[in-house]
Amino acid sequence: MKHRGRHRRRRRGAALRAVLTGTALALTAAATLISTSQAGVAADPGALTPLTSPADTGRLRLQEHLVPERSLDRLAAAMGRPVGVDTVLRDTDRRLREADGCSADDRASLPVAPAAARAYCWDPADTAGDWRPASVTTSGDADDDGVWGTHRVILAGWTHSATAGRPGERGLARVAFVDADDPARLAYRWVLPVVPVDGGRDYRGLASGISGMVWYADKLLVTTTSGGADALYVYDLDRIQRTTVDAPAIGRVPGGWSAGGYDYVLPAVASYRFTAGRCSASGPPCPGALALDRDTAPGSLVAAEWTAPDGDRRARLWRYAFDSDPARRGLLAADGAGRVDAVEAYRTRAAGIRGVLSYRKAGADRPSWYVGRLPGTQDGHGGLWRQDTEGSRAARCGADASDRCWARDAGSLSYWRQTGEVWSLSDRMLFALPLADLDRSLD
Repeated sequence: MKHRGRHRRRRRGAALRAVLTGTALALTAAATLISTSQAGVAADPGALTPLTSPADTGRLRLQEHLVPERSLDRLAAAMGRPVGVDTVLRDTDRRLREADGCSADDRASLPVAPAAARAYCWDPADTAGDWRPASVTTSGDADDDGVWGTHRVILAGWTHSATAGRPGERGLARVAFVDADDPARLAYRWVLPVVPVDGGRDYRGLASGISGMVWYADKLLVTTTSGGADALYVYDLDRIQRTTVDAPAIGRVPGGWSAGGYDYVLPAVASYRFTAGRCSASGPPCPGALALDRDTAPGSLVAAEWTAPDGDRRARLWRYAFDSDPARRGLLAADGAGRVDAVEAYRTRAAGIRGVLSYRKAGADRPSWYVGRLPGTQDGHGGLWRQDTEGSRAARCGADASDRCWARDAGSLSYWRQTGEVWSLSDRMLFALPLADLDRSLD
């Protein structure tokens, strides 16, 4: 299911790339938010410090836990044959509007510099309540030709407030499956990630923020911040299940299966836990942003630690390799005991990191790490920095060369290699810009 029509897709590339390199949006509404009196996001985070001691790297070790195949098969037998991404995209029921059809407040959440080339606002019903977007990944991550089956797809992870709204939704995660085949007409459908329980006889909602998300092969990896030792959950996108009952409950109900009003659920197939226990300043990192790096062989999962934007705690950046075994495609490279070690790690003075990206420019001897940061006041636009072991640079804007130029309450970063675009989110919009523009603003 996941790799059909690989050769038929190539003919779409040139036409799509031409469409996707449009003129940057005029963002004067956002620019007015950056005044000459604003302070920067934080001090220059400086150069990255490599972490090589066993005491440091050992805190990043994960233990893999696979959901037994019999549990997944039992759930599928009870709910009906699983469906794939194509089925969800054929059933989209919401539209994203292009920037010129969005409100001034929506547009004001976009980056000031570098400016977005394309931007979209969500259905107003989805941003009016207590759900907020935080993470993004695309079919550009999933497959080396940038499409899945015959579709260009964007996945956006949202998290519900843990203290407001309907009790059944509090703290839950959901994923928007966006059909991006037509850049002028994006449409989406919600899917609820769940966790099988009782040997596949039931499931529960994923009660966690998903600040990071990566789609690699047929697997979707998301961060979990439920307060325990869990670091990541893994989902198989060929195992999407339809619900059969429209009820407030999540799981098995009289007469069938429900998901709080959602028509599709995505059961977890694996999880990873830190072997050193719960996240803390002296222990494992609290999982934050995630991204895929296709410059490594095999591809690797890069991650950033979440730390308070107004604190002085130094965050960690690190990466895990994906497994090269075809039978484990989309899972992390583990030893015979299921242990996963980081293959690279750094310390940074950056705090409040909401987006991370690792990319090696042509001819460069090392990758650059891009970090999107919240302001220390947790209000207004954040900053975007590029770091390596020699130093750092910020995107700047305004008469005072402020570094508060990135999106408002920005989310994760995802690089779509086939189009040369970086995708991200503000608290109200989904947007993309060429990586080349991003680099120019940093140079």
